Amino acid sequence: MGLERFEGCWTAMVTPFHRKGEVDFEGLEKNVQFQIENGANLVPTGTTGESPTLDWREHDRVITRTVKPAKGKAFVMAGTGSNSTKEALRGTKHAVEAGAQGALLVDCYYNGPSSLELRTQYYEVIAKAFRKAFVMPYVIPGRTGTKLEVEDLAILHRKYKNVRSVKEATGDLERMAKTRTLLGEDFDILSGDDDKIYDMMTRPDIRSSGVVSVMSNIVPGPIGEMVKAIRIGDIGKANRLKEVLDPFFKVVTVNTIESYEGFEVPAKFRNPLAIKTMMKGLGLPSGPCRPPLGKMTPKGVGVVRSALKEVYEKDKEVFRPLQEFYKVNIEERLSNDRYWK
Repeated sequence: MGLERFEGCWTAMVTPFHRKGEVDFEGLEKNVQFQIENGANLVPTGTTGESPTLDWREHDRVITRTVKPAKGKAFVMAGTGSNSTKEALRGTKHAVEAGAQGALLVDCYYNGPSSLELRTQYYEVIAKAFRKAFVMPYVIPGRTGTKLEVEDLAILHRKYKNVRSVKEATGDLERMAKTRTLLGEDFDILSGDDDKIYDMMTRPDIRSSGVVSVMSNIVPGPIGEMVKAIRIGDIGKANRLKEVLDPFFKVVTVNTIESYEGFEVPAKFRNPLAIKTMMKGLGLPSGPCRPPLGKMTPKGVGVVRSALKEVYEKDKEVFRPLQEFYKVNIEERLSNDRYWK
């Protein structure tokens, strides 16, 4: 299988679209190239890649076009989860045949099976069918309304050697500590939340080994460096990078209060709206999100733009790889309103 440990920075890739809404494969390949050159591993067709709105044909093509340029250079863990085991089997089969080393499987959303059913009717079925590929459960109750319990994860890991890691997006640090206790040292815990990386990696009872990151779509190098610094115990460097990158970690999801039709209404703009808004503003292949995700309001755009400015003012070097690779002028992009309309 060739992959020793799940560690470092894994980028939850956005799926760029053209203005009319079809997949921008050229832009995708460009983004993949940028990630590879900056040392990240790749996670296409996850939530950040808008998998719920891709049909399976598009889903397959995005994975194929990610795997090809990454061959021998970066690992690819394709998002192939579903709320139908049959669909997840089909998607995983394609990803593995295309050359992905692993499959990221989200807990079954909406129909919300119990933890026992998740294990026996979903994860075990897929882990057994693809023993040569890694299967990574992705636990995110905020999106799925259900969750694989730590005990079932432990049983899964005991039965199937290809279940060696979890993407943890519960935000529950005590649960993660329990995962480390029950699953031992030969199991990898990846952070599913950019703003939890630091805590998960530095807590001695969790010892997370890396992250599946959203913000690494724009700054894979610095996030990879921060993760590596924590892993090797260079806490001074890790703290410096965390301090610079913090504004990014806070805007994966953006909350505002919007006024319309005579009402004041809370608006929660969820991933990937913020990251795609940033990428588009910076001049990277991104395009719009697919409905029902729409556009951020001017208030929301203001929040992500000021996060970008804050990071830029702290340390311009963070953007250098982006500027050189995509041939964009970051300063001009950040200061000119027309890119943020």
